Amino acid sequence: MQKLSLDALAREQLEAARQSTAGRAARTVVGGHERVMRQTVVALVSGRSLAEHDNPGEATVHVLRGRVRLVADEDAWDGRQGDLVVVPPRSHRLDAIEDAVVLLTVAKVGMRAAAPVDRSAQHGE
Repeated sequence: MQKLSLDALAREQLEAARQSTAGRAARTVVGGHERVMRQTVVALVSGRSLAEHDNPGEATVHVLRGRVRLVADEDAWDGRQGDLVVVPPRSHRLDAIEDAVVLLTVAKVGMRAAAPVDRSAQHGE
């Protein structure tokens, strides 16, 4: 089992974003690009964006700090600390209205999860 402090990760990534010339920083905390699900802590300095990109599956943005705006075509959704924004299944971008940190969760559609591992034999059960 692994336990992570999202508050600590948010502080770390926001500091890294402030030091970065790109004004952003990210750290994947669960899964990866080859996995069915991935969760990434993303920090953006006010005025910076994650440029427009396609949605690789079902996705949500949980705002951990600050304020963001998710823009898809003519639609826009604002999120502030504690909000969960469902990412539409089309091209979109994420703008930081103020310094912000989000937990991005992506579940890739069409991928199959690996079979669960039976650990009972490992623990003498």
